[in-house]
Amino acid sequence: MTLPSDGTVASSSLGREILALKKRLNAVILAHNYQVPEIQDVADFVGDSLGLSQQAAMTSADVIVFCGVHFMAETAKILNPGKVVVLPDADAGCSLEESCPAPRLKVLQDTNPNFYTIAYINCSAEVKALSDVICTSGNAAKIVRHAPMDRDLLFVPDENLGAWVTEQTGRPMTLWKGNCYVHVEWTHAAITRIRREHPGAPLVAHPECTKAVRMLADEVCSTEKMVTWCRKCPADAIIIATEAGMLHRLKKECPGKLFIPAPTDHCRCNECRYMKMNTLEKVLACMQDLRPQIQLPRHVLERARLPIERMLHVSSLPEDNAG
Repeated sequence: MTLPSDGTVASSSLGREILALKKRLNAVILAHNYQVPEIQDVADFVGDSLGLSQQAAMTSADVIVFCGVHFMAETAKILNPGKVVVLPDADAGCSLEESCPAPRLKVLQDTNPNFYTIAYINCSAEVKALSDVICTSGNAAKIVRHAPMDRDLLFVPDENLGAWVTEQTGRPMTLWKGNCYVHVEWTHAAITRIRREHPGAPLVAHPECTKAVRMLADEVCSTEKMVTWCRKCPADAIIIATEAGMLHRLKKECPGKLFIPAPTDHCRCNECRYMKMNTLEKVLACMQDLRPQIQLPRHVLERARLPIERMLHVSSLPEDNAG
């Protein structure tokens, strides 16, 4: 599920201009949980990759303003080929996407015709077009449970998420050697230190973290499930091991609780340089100019849509329908 904006927008002229332009364009603004607070506050929906994909698939807007990174805006375009999709900063990329170029993936796939390729959504449209099904951190275990039992599973591009899913499902998989440069910055030593400083605070970690960090966590889950878990958790203080933008949403969803950013060995919090390339000024500019626009070749759009739709279908199935 995504979080509809509560209507709180910076009282600046910038925020007012964006809202007026949104109405004029019949636009929808989608923002990932890792975006800066002022972008989250102006968005129609704030959420994780799965929730935003679902919103993109359902929108009746003519223009989709995707405040996230490039692969997310591509996903919105794949699901809405006839709509205008703009990204505030065209250079907002992803280390996971960069780690898995489509030609290299094709070479690996050709070594085993029995591969069933499960691609984490943090990948390019071209990689999606080579895949059998897409997953997010929120539904990866479910997608794997529904994968054909007679196929050899290939999981790309995040080896840490893939390893965690194997632990959850017992399904062996060939793992692509990629990672999120933000989530691998946390170390066992850094997490141990922060837990000593806050002995009563549970730790919630994203599955893109390394196993050394996941083993120390009280809960490992997607950003969307973090919200639910933190809301139900009786603790007054909770340590969060994911990109620091998540804390803004958690504070809004769980007022009165203290959220402590898990430190790395180098800093007291951890931010994604790509997510933070988007600014409120760039949101307004991309709406005024309707660029940078996401454009994809028709054959890529058509082929990449199939595994995304398969993901959305499997996500809607009851948990006991695996097989």
